[in-house]
Amino acid sequence: MSKPRSLAPPPRTRAYRLVTARGDFAVLDTAPEGEARGTVLLLPGYTGSKEDFLALLGPLSDAGYRAVAVDGRGQHESHGPRHRAAYSRRALALDAVSQALALGDGPVHLLGHSFGGLVARAAAWLAPEAFRSLTLLSSGPGRVARPQRVRVRVLRGALALLSKERVWRATRWLDSRGEEPGATDPPEIVSFLRRRWMRTRIVQLSSAGRLLRRDRDGTAQLAQLTVPLHIAYGDEEMVWPTASLAEAARRTGAHHTVVAGAGHSPNVSHPQELADRLTAFWERCP
Repeated sequence: MSKPRSLAPPPRTRAYRLVTARGDFAVLDTAPEGEARGTVLLLPGYTGSKEDFLALLGPLSDAGYRAVAVDGRGQHESHGPRHRAAYSRRALALDAVSQALALGDGPVHLLGHSFGGLVARAAAWLAPEAFRSLTLLSSGPGRVARPQRVRVRVLRGALALLSKERVWRATRWLDSRGEEPGATDPPEIVSFLRRRWMRTRIVQLSSAGRLLRRDRDGTAQLAQLTVPLHIAYGDEEMVWPTASLAEAARRTGAHHTVVAGAGHSPNVSHPQELADRLTAFWERCP
């Protein structure tokens, strides 16, 4: 997941429920500064939410883009059913298509971070006419690296046996190990992370984790997409091997961005540089 460093929304941001043909979704919608140059739909990753993009919304808005970050079904403030079939990759991809259409701006730029990238590439395959481009941010064309598969398996197993509160406490303890003395998250961030965790459906966490562990390599399908493709990640990325991401970019002919000094969430750690790289790519799109 991404961990926002601040919960303050940028200027011109509205929080509301986007009404679509497939239900309502909680969004953060930041209007562009000056004349609009386009609209981007931002899909968050595993255990994440729309707030993962708070630091990125402002720079995109300043560059003239309407930026809309969304909670997927069952994530944080978006409602979701309790049955697993509702969280198939196809179901989530159709949600993204309906969100793009509901924004009312015509085809939009689509960006998926981490697990959101799995959803985004499925959406672009199902309805390429809904999107001007596809960016996979810190998201590979196949399953995550082995250490991450182990972590996801342990988390899914814990959720099957323990309450969400107990799992939260355990993961917070593990995350805090190895930190410098006194190094803690601000209370408002901890409160937000706990609230997001408790509101996210267990079935969403379980189903998304299963996809992350078992996803087949989709490089060949990415190469057949008709929308412009961008693969971006930090040079310290750990969830997917950087070598596999670079190879996917080479094989698909994708626009390729590596953010120096960034880990799994350049949207949090390097928002201005990432926004500059994104907008440069979008300006090249038809």
